[in-house]
Amino acid sequence: MTHYRDDRSTEPYPWVPADDVPHARTWMSWPSRRGVWGLRLGGVQEDIALIARTIAEFEPVVMCAPDDWTAGKAQSWCGSGVEVITAIPTDDLWMRDTAPVFRRDGYGGLDAVVLNFNGWGNKQVHHDDARVAELVATRRGLRHTFADFVGEGGAIETDGDGTVMATESSLVNKNRNRGMSRDEIEEALLEAYGADTMIWLPGIKGQDITDDHVDVTSRFVRPGTVMVQLPPADRNNAWARDAREQFAILSAATDARGRRLQVVPVHGPDTVRSRSSKFVDSYLNFHVVNGGVITAQFGDAYKDAAARDALAVAFPGREVVQIDVDRLMAGGGGIHCSTMHEPLP
Repeated sequence: MTHYRDDRSTEPYPWVPADDVPHARTWMSWPSRRGVWGLRLGGVQEDIALIARTIAEFEPVVMCAPDDWTAGKAQSWCGSGVEVITAIPTDDLWMRDTAPVFRRDGYGGLDAVVLNFNGWGNKQVHHDDARVAELVATRRGLRHTFADFVGEGGAIETDGDGTVMATESSLVNKNRNRGMSRDEIEEALLEAYGADTMIWLPGIKGQDITDDHVDVTSRFVRPGTVMVQLPPADRNNAWARDAREQFAILSAATDARGRRLQVVPVHGPDTVRSRSSKFVDSYLNFHVVNGGVITAQFGDAYKDAAARDALAVAFPGREVVQIDVDRLMAGGGGIHCSTMHEPLP
């Protein structure tokens, strides 16, 4: 597919493809800072290693580590199937937000766009993480540009066919984009993603470090089709109301091609093993890989199986693998949050 600015233009322009295109590799980051994770660090490292080993069964994985000692530990836990490098130091593990967003350049290659990561509105140390996107792009030899707004990859979902969606709470927020209107942010985002149509979801400010990233609740699975995770019927907290609102808005939305979106509900677990108030009980924070989909399980046998079956239908021909990453998800993010895919050109 070649994208053009308008029907009169003969110059193609870069665009961000959907997650399910063939990948060259997945990028990850090894957590190492006790100042960020405290006593939970060891358990989170085990979960990151499990995610990396699982993905490596499907496609190459590059794990960034801040120094040689840390890299040695990461290599021993992740195994020889994962490439660990120290050339790109990091503060934390959330590569979906710190890595560049890779684009097809319209000429048979790739370029990248840097979303100017600022620690989710300066909520966390990010001296090294702020440079990750540029360093990854440079290591891959890719031309890269800087977006005209501040954001994170996990805040934005694209169908690869002209439509993107995001929560206002994450992006139309003075902690990222002070002084910019929603229309100005939308224009800059569509330019960066090479898209035509924006779907805004209200979201929730100030309840988590991301200000409610869309990739926990609503995900494109193909052009014209989106999945939304709904809470149990008896749950009515802010997150439950947010999920139901996203479902309603997306059910009435049309995409860049004029299609009324098909919205597929996935029901969240009734019970989880964790007692953490930050726990993310999301099946939809999955990572699509070559030939597979990696998602979480929570020990709720019925809902785990139903989510697995829904993803198998959504991504036919791919193996759905569910893993226990409770320690990671108790930290406020999940599998998709900790990964960034690099598509093939």
